[in-house]
Amino acid sequence: MSDPITIARDAWGEALPDWVLRLAEECAASSQNKVAGQMNRSASLVSAVLRAKYLGDMQAVEEIVRGLFFATTIRCPALGEISTATCRDWMRAAASFSNVNSERVRMYRACRTCPRMKKEASA
Repeated sequence: MSDPITIARDAWGEALPDWVLRLAEECAASSQNKVAGQMNRSASLVSAVLRAKYLGDMQAVEEIVRGLFFATTIRCPALGEISTATCRDWMRAAASFSNVNSERVRMYRACRTCPRMKKEASA
């Protein structure tokens, strides 16, 4: 079995983005399952990205990887400076209303009016 870095390089070739390489490096350093857990996504999603076969929103995955492993942040109107990964998680949660706790309700309202979420909805 090939290591994640070799898999990514073989699949992406010269077009290998820096964030996919970093994702592969993180998988090689620990495991694909652990990295997927950190991302709050499935190991099959990570595998598909490494193999350049992911058919979903690649930009969303890139933002999660950059937020977790490159410490990329954005300014959230409700929480202040947060990682792009945390932003993506809140946008995902705000797709449907749930009043399980006050923070979830507050973030539902904040995300629904956020320009980043509106941009995603129009894409």
